[in-house]
Amino acid sequence: MKARRRRLLGLVALFLAIVMIVPGVSYVQALTAPGSATFTMRTVDWIRGHGGNPVINAIENWYYTRKKPAAGPPDSATLPTAAAPSRNAVKDTQGPAALPLLPGVTRLPGESTWHAGRLARNGKPLIYTGYLRPDAAHQSVVAGVAWMRAGSSVAHLVAGTTQPGGTWPGSSSVPFSELPNLVATFNSGFKMADISGGFYLDGNYARPLMDGQASIVIDKQGGITVGSWGRDVKMTANVAAVRQNLALIVENGQPVNGLSVNALGRWGSPRNQLQYTWRSGLGVDAHGNLIYVAGNHMNLTALATAMADAGVVRGMQLDIHTGMASFSSWKPVGGTSTPTKLLPEMTRAADRYLVPDQRDFLYLTAAGAAS
Repeated sequence: MKARRRRLLGLVALFLAIVMIVPGVSYVQALTAPGSATFTMRTVDWIRGHGGNPVINAIENWYYTRKKPAAGPPDSATLPTAAAPSRNAVKDTQGPAALPLLPGVTRLPGESTWHAGRLARNGKPLIYTGYLRPDAAHQSVVAGVAWMRAGSSVAHLVAGTTQPGGTWPGSSSVPFSELPNLVATFNSGFKMADISGGFYLDGNYARPLMDGQASIVIDKQGGITVGSWGRDVKMTANVAAVRQNLALIVENGQPVNGLSVNALGRWGSPRNQLQYTWRSGLGVDAHGNLIYVAGNHMNLTALATAMADAGVVRGMQLDIHTGMASFSSWKPVGGTSTPTKLLPEMTRAADRYLVPDQRDFLYLTAAGAAS
């Protein structure tokens, strides 16, 4: 009887050990998996992947909806510093439209002003950066904006070490050979587990592409656009890559109706649209030029407003929360390139994507010779 009891207790102990050890091993694997990601990001992703999505979403909603930004002007330390203009720049009559200024506010240093970045061989900038304030009720909110000229850069989508999942060619980083030609590097969208859309790259699918989903589409010549899949953009023999993320948040140059309600979870989990947090977005203007927007302490409506103010006619939200929004513009220095963050508060390194990253991302290189 005692021997049977000992065996039973032994089996129970073994079962409990397995129950505790297996998650422990999984967590250690998540912490040590290849690719750039902070301890906090890895931990949150692990919890989400083990049934903790509702808990994390509830915590984020509670925290970020209560952390409202200040009504007054921003701290000067959060503002980008304009780089010195390039001496070889020529007059650009086809550059971006002027950035608006909130009515009734005192203009901050560099606010609503474009600054030219890397130049093409003809002396016209391939990229302009600036910032604006999209939220009259919270004037401390700063949205960084980057405008990238259509047809002058080659776009690339890169699969990360964990997102979108599966095995992909490359090193999940910008190839070293591309470094001298870099124009911009920036983040992609939500994790695949948190969207219904898909991912396509060089003939392979990580997930099927879904009609109605906001989509970044890159053709085989490196041209890039943004639109609703099945309406604005669709699969053709010339499509090289597609990255989907929720539904469009800007259409016809205006924020889409219903952003503050988020009916049926069109823009992510319930109430995430109300969070004041880091957000990023990508769109195109009326001439097909690419526009990236990101900033801290923005709800979804503020992001869409900032994108429309920057000239976006069709635009989508990308990733959100601290550490997820990353954008760097690159300028040649000697035989290589040097990055500058779009906003100084962006927490990840300016050269984040020169090493393998867990998340998929995008980068642009100069088309042909540039200076």
